[in-house]
Amino acid sequence: MTLSTAEKSLIEQRVANDGPNTTVAYVLWIFLGWVSGHRFYLGRPGTAILQILSYLIVIGFFWWLIDAFLIPDMIRQKQDEIRNNLAQSLQSGG
Repeated sequence: MTLSTAEKSLIEQRVANDGPNTTVAYVLWIFLGWVSGHRFYLGRPGTAILQILSYLIVIGFFWWLIDAFLIPDMIRQKQDEIRNNLAQSLQSGG
C-alpha cells in the first residue's frame, strides 16, 4: 500500500515538529558535551554513556570534537526513524 500525498505531507509535518532540532543539538553539544547531552537528546544513550566513560581517558575529548561533524547525520537518522514509525502506523490504520 502506497501512502497518499496528504499522508506523506502529514508525516513530514510531524517529523519537523517532533524530530530533533539542529540548533538545540549543537547548543547541547557546546554546553553539555562533557556529559554527552547532545547524544542523550538525539536518542543515543548507549554511546552517550560510552562517551562519558571515555572522558576518563583522553579519547572522549576527540570524540566530542568529532561529534560536531556527526550531529547532522544523527539528526537525519532520528528523523528517518520518526518518518518510518509514522508511515507504518498510517499504513496499519492506526
